[in-house]
Amino acid sequence: MSKELIFGHSNPDTDAIVAAKAYSYLQNKLGYDTEAVALGEPNPETQFVLNYFDESTPRVIKEASSEVDEVMLVDHNENQQSVSDIDKVTVTHVVDHHRIANFSTTLPLYYRAEPVGCTSTILTKMFDENKVEIPAQLAGLMLSAIISDTLLLKSPTTTDDDKIALKTLAEIADIDVDKYGIEMLKAGTNTDAKSDKELIDSDAKSFDLGGKSVRIDQINVVDFDDILKRKSDILKAMSDEASAENYDLFLVLVTNVLNSDSKLIVLGEPKDAVESAFNEKINDDIMELPGVVSRKKQVVPQLTDAMVK
Repeated sequence: MSKELIFGHSNPDTDAIVAAKAYSYLQNKLGYDTEAVALGEPNPETQFVLNYFDESTPRVIKEASSEVDEVMLVDHNENQQSVSDIDKVTVTHVVDHHRIANFSTTLPLYYRAEPVGCTSTILTKMFDENKVEIPAQLAGLMLSAIISDTLLLKSPTTTDDDKIALKTLAEIADIDVDKYGIEMLKAGTNTDAKSDKELIDSDAKSFDLGGKSVRIDQINVVDFDDILKRKSDILKAMSDEASAENYDLFLVLVTNVLNSDSKLIVLGEPKDAVESAFNEKINDDIMELPGVVSRKKQVVPQLTDAMVK
């Protein structure tokens, strides 16, 4: 059996990196030859997690076809979010919790998708189904991914499955979830250490919505002023990148992880569709989004509906 690479989406978050590690561990136990890699460097939150559990940082790749013929995807399926040469390799497995879009294969494959808050929740089930024990260190990584994706179970994407998985993993890792979770989330909100470009790229995903190229980034903070004080510079960075990459619409969702509210920085068109999607007005390039914390569930679907009308 030839080696396969396993990776999450570009601009990886904690779940993208952890899910690759967890799935690689499981698949290797089941007889596959895999390596977990990443499509970008870990963000501060993820680096905190890796350091906390004394886990190595995955190797970063820019393309895959020079190394392998086959790959496995976790935490994504859309081509524009994947490795640059995804069209030159065969995707054999996918484990994901997002919408399915811009994805097709010429050969049958294993595809596991569930509407839960985190890919690591699905993987927790898969370990149990395959009777493979989760090591304590890996359990710590996986519970960190669930905390990250569900904002400590406060996100509307949270399901009962996420809660069960988090409890199971916390018992294995012997972790106080609430205490550790707050510490972990705060570790990812040091925006002063990032450049404007790093801020708008660190957790950004591209979407084709209604025939428009839409880029949506999310920045977690504990104080909105950390970003608002840099708004003009951030808008300039957004404008430069939109011009270079031909984005029609660039949105930056700034989310306060302590009170579960967000503000949306808006650049490009159609702005009327953005206002229609959320039934809010854009004032001075910013829209207030109280109670919005999930790009997957509270931003992309609403924007999709508004832009295809």
